[in-house]
Amino acid sequence: MTKFFATTALVTVLSLPVYAAQPAEGEKLAEDQSLSFWILDAIKTLDPQLTESRTDSDMIRQLFEGLMTQDDTGAMVPGMAESHDISDDKLTYTFHLRDAKWSNGDPVTAGDFVYAWRRAADPETASEYAWFVELMNLENATAVVKGEASPEELGVTAIDDKTLEVKLSKPTPYFLKTLDHATTYPVPQKVIEEHGQQWTQPGNLVGNGAYVLKSHDLGVKATAVKNDQYYDAENTIIDEVNFITVNDQNIALTRYQAGEIDWFNLIPAGQYPKLKEEFPDEAISVPWACSYGYVFNLSEKGPEALKDLRVRQALSYAIDRDIIVDKVLQGGQKPAYYWTHWAMEGFEEPEIEMANWTQPERMEKARELLTEAGYGPDNPLKLKLMYNTSEDHKKIAIAVQQFWKAIGVELTLENYEWKVFVDKGNNQDFEVQRYAWCADYNEASTFLDWFRTDGDNNGMWSNEEYDQLLADAATEENPAENYKKMEQLLIGDMALAPVYHYAQPNMIKPDLRGVPLDNVMGDWYAKELYRVAE
Repeated sequence: MTKFFATTALVTVLSLPVYAAQPAEGEKLAEDQSLSFWILDAIKTLDPQLTESRTDSDMIRQLFEGLMTQDDTGAMVPGMAESHDISDDKLTYTFHLRDAKWSNGDPVTAGDFVYAWRRAADPETASEYAWFVELMNLENATAVVKGEASPEELGVTAIDDKTLEVKLSKPTPYFLKTLDHATTYPVPQKVIEEHGQQWTQPGNLVGNGAYVLKSHDLGVKATAVKNDQYYDAENTIIDEVNFITVNDQNIALTRYQAGEIDWFNLIPAGQYPKLKEEFPDEAISVPWACSYGYVFNLSEKGPEALKDLRVRQALSYAIDRDIIVDKVLQGGQKPAYYWTHWAMEGFEEPEIEMANWTQPERMEKARELLTEAGYGPDNPLKLKLMYNTSEDHKKIAIAVQQFWKAIGVELTLENYEWKVFVDKGNNQDFEVQRYAWCADYNEASTFLDWFRTDGDNNGMWSNEEYDQLLADAATEENPAENYKKMEQLLIGDMALAPVYHYAQPNMIKPDLRGVPLDNVMGDWYAKELYRVAE
């Protein structure tokens, strides 16, 4: 696959061909080139600067395109930017845009990126991902996000319609990897100003991606069709993409088997081994850069019991992760004793003490710690665990309820639909929260930044040494040692109880080609897929 490459000093990245799906020799395309993809939760928003959901992003990626995209291995390749230059101090990036149009025929310009990035950082937008602009280390990003500087002072400038200049506050090795995130996608200013909050509705939405929104029945189905204005439309084979919402994974599997869904990327817990045996060409599990855990609310709104480190340690130790991955999930997942997914590029596994203990040893220590903290039969620890609607989340929560019961904890389970769940988490309206983080780019800092003091972590954990290690890592040639220390601090203070590292147990129709199974990010583009005749 073609990738960006660099020379020395002033780095000039040459214009490279667009990555596109190509049928293999002898393959005959099917007449039907539609795709029906399963999603668990209703799409919350299709606004690139307002989304915070993996589900939303999967659809947004079809409707919009950033400066860069990914090939089927996850390597960064040209998107809206055909090439770019990097100054020798690595603080200035100059992007040269290709000839491209919005779906209404207007040209895509550097100004569209400037508007979008300023919009993301502007406090008036109230973007849940404003912190991502800070993570990119754009010049003046923190001041703009905090309302201490105007959005016009953000380090992004349109030199002319085809030239975008980006200034960073410090060299950032992972910067280019951030440029395929929805927050960085351009948006059409005049359309937003005309339609306001309704600009993402069918008929109003104008995008620069390979598809345009045709219809959206919230919580049921969203349909996008091929965008003839897209610069690479002639190589786009799939002509219709349907996102089918089914909150029950077992029902979703039934609909897959009935032919109503073509790609189901989260087989219900416990069913993968049987499906793999029965449908070896359709069932496949691959590593996926997401981690699952239970976040403790350490804010003023959180329960007093969780302020005690011994309690948090006891709760984490008591979770039998082997049972969860081997008996409950059974889809290729791995037990997690730290937060960052093990498959992230350049990540080195930290030494975590509890990972080396047997589960009986963890249980014994958990009981001792709860006793030391003053809890026992006469004073049981009572907690509430919040999770969003999903049969898998429910099964795991029930298992954890039993694990914690074994050490004397009375756990109440609280199930909420996705939107309510997100709002409660963002407002610290919970005690213990089921949480998962999927990488925004292929580098460990995407996981670790969530726990930055002024980052996005719902539990409100804070550690100055952690923050400094993260800040220093941004300019390290090899930040792996920083990341190891950060994981040790995170788990040493038990800001959360990590549970497992994801794998994606998929069911994929045998006539669907181009699914990027080697991309640990799990990002995909319908324009790179196609169907073959059986």
